[in-house]
Amino acid sequence: MTTALISWSGGKDSCLALWRARNAGTSVPLLITAMDEDGRKSRSHGVPPELLAAQAASLGARLQRYHASWASYEEQFVAMLRAAKDAGIEHAIFGDIDLQPHRDWEEKVCATAGLTAHLPLWGEDRRALVDEFLAAGFKAIVVCINGQHLPREFCGREFDAAFLADLPPGVDACGENGEFHTFVYDGPAFSAPVALRRTQVLQYDAPANLGGATYYFQELAPA
Repeated sequence: MTTALISWSGGKDSCLALWRARNAGTSVPLLITAMDEDGRKSRSHGVPPELLAAQAASLGARLQRYHASWASYEEQFVAMLRAAKDAGIEHAIFGDIDLQPHRDWEEKVCATAGLTAHLPLWGEDRRALVDEFLAAGFKAIVVCINGQHLPREFCGREFDAAFLADLPPGVDACGENGEFHTFVYDGPAFSAPVALRRTQVLQYDAPANLGGATYYFQELAPA
């Protein structure tokens, strides 16, 4: 049986990639997650470490977090890959679907660390993947939205058929263009639901050199 780590955001795409890899016979004992500089929230998704740890425990995997700025992200990630390689893991799984620059970067960092990159969702229809995720019984919350694509009211909603039906024209069902991010809290890969509660919705205005968009984050806490 092949043993692999997974680059883990806590969201639907990485969760579906993990689910598929395990169903294909791959052992995935290690989740690697990037946190912001102070370690209080995950990069892009804004999830606290306590919930990421609970998620990993329910998935039957070990979580390794690293703190990084966007400037140090690649260096820190390669260091994590090399440590996994030294521990005997030779494969890395990613949840990307069809953005070639993302795949190029993942294959580059894996080659640097001596690992092989695998993308179980690659090249498949985005909406079909969403339908597979929901049909399997996974449950997720929309934890981050880009205000350039969606209004604030979409933040904190369940990622379900009603959410998808309400998406404006041009917004991808997978959020693959950065429109939104999710946190998966239950489903067939979980031994038990992750107990959580919604608190407040936070606003973040990105500086002009990072696009200048306004982002909304649904703050989550352990129940």
